[in-house]
Amino acid sequence: MPDDTMTRWTVSVSKQTDIAVRSFLAQRGLKKGDLSKFIEEAVKWRVLDQTLAEARSKFADVPPEALEAMINEGVAATRKAKARKAG
Repeated sequence: MPDDTMTRWTVSVSKQTDIAVRSFLAQRGLKKGDLSKFIEEAVKWRVLDQTLAEARSKFADVPPEALEAMINEGVAATRKAKARKAG
């Protein structure tokens, strides 16, 4: 029965990248099936990195003190909402 939580990708990478990644995984005792896990984790980190870069660029002109105040306000509001739910 097919696993509906997984999607198969077909990707192309350079021979040099293929050898480098497979060597890296082999040196750490990882097996062939671990390549998919490695790629998925790498993609997640890259998406996070790109998302953070976009967010940072949107706030580049905001003074650090104002940014810190906005973050603190958001954290306080979230904590207050969470406390209401729990209580």
